[in-house]
This record gives sequence, C-alpha cells and structure tokens, in this order.
Amino acid sequence: MHVSAVQKDPKTYEHINPEEVGNSRNIVVSDQSGQSNIMSRLNSIGIKVEKSDPKIKKLLDEVKDREFIGYSYDGADASFELLARRLMGEIPRYISINEYDVSVKKDSVGEIVSYAKAQLEVDGDKILCEGQGNGPVNALDNAIRKNVNKLAKYSEYLKDLRLVDYKVRILNTGTEAVTRVSIESTDSKGVNWFTIGVSPNIIDASFKALVDSLDYKLFKDKAPGSSQE
Repeated sequence: MHVSAVQKDPKTYEHINPEEVGNSRNIVVSDQSGQSNIMSRLNSIGIKVEKSDPKIKKLLDEVKDREFIGYSYDGADASFELLARRLMGEIPRYISINEYDVSVKKDSVGEIVSYAKAQLEVDGDKILCEGQGNGPVNALDNAIRKNVNKLAKYSEYLKDLRLVDYKVRILNTGTEAVTRVSIESTDSKGVNWFTIGVSPNIIDASFKALVDSLDYKLFKDKAPGSSQE
C-alpha cells in the first residue's frame, strides 16, 4: 500500500484506529516501497530530511537490494533505523568484532553445549571474550554480555542488555538455504527493540542480528563513539 493513500484516508485501510488498542500505524518498508514510504518511516523515528536529498534514493535502493537477498524490515525497526542512520552518517563505530569462533559439543552425559569466543576491539584495544550456552547464539550472547566489564566505557551501557526472543526462518530449500534471524532485545528501562540478520549460515545471520542489537542499545543510550574511527 502507498503511504500517501494511507495518510489521506486511514479508514480505508484500517478497521479501527491502531491507537485505540495500544498500537501505532506502521508503514512497511519493503522492495515495493516508494519514496513516500521511506520518508514516512524516517519521520516516525525522528530523522528529518528533504525529499530532494539523494540519500533518500540511496536508502530506498539499499532496502530493495537487501530485501532481494532476504531481509525484511517489517517488524525489525531497530535494524532499519540503524541502516538509515548509518547511511546518514549518524552512527559512530562502537565495538569492532574482528573475529569469532563457535563450537558445539556433546559431552559424556549426552548434554549438548555450545562454546563461543569473540575478539572485540574498543578504542584500539583488543579484548577476548568467551562464553557458553545452550546454543550457538546463546553462547555468543553470553561471551559478550558476561564480559561487559572488559569493554571499558561501554560496560555500563550493556550490562542490562538482555535477549528475550530469537526466531529463525529458512527462506528457501536445499543445501544453500538462506536463513533470516530475528532477535528481540530489552533493557532495564523496559524498552524492547527488534533486529535482523540474513546469511546462508545461521551463525552468521544470528551474529549480524546480535551486533545490530548491541549497536542500537549503545546508540539509543547515547554512548560515545570509538576513538579509533
């Protein structure tokens, strides 16, 4: 649906006012979106930009390209906002994650445990974080969050970050299937946000969604950028 038509007469598309049931109108950004849809979404997250700004076209093209490979920003508002603000040059570099390793093992009593190592970099300092969990994503999450005290100026911002939901969708079939991972995160303020990652590898898709979750938490809490930008 085109955003201008919705704005002109919302009752044509909505059987009730979404605010009456505690919701708000959501204009979907997808490969069918036009410029007005993008403008509406940007306005809703507080990004003020002129229609003539070439960055609008660039963002629309980027959304279309990403949706072609499996991304869907309907329901992943935090990842869309990060995409837009990165293009606008508003997201600083926070934590660089140079490499990571995940392994899954079955122990002698039949329990399956995942282990993760991630090499992070903050202000030029390399930090090795390790963790384990009941799955690869849980292990990666624990490797980062349970070592936040090592992350210098970002430890206070990330110590209350918590993953509350994790969803996986296989987008096609066969041995080269593409995986879409959605993560819901929250913090002590009770704010929830949703991020997304897509890759032929489920661990990589999960990692992309997890990194977006970290970056969004740092951005919304106004954390300072890395001195190594």
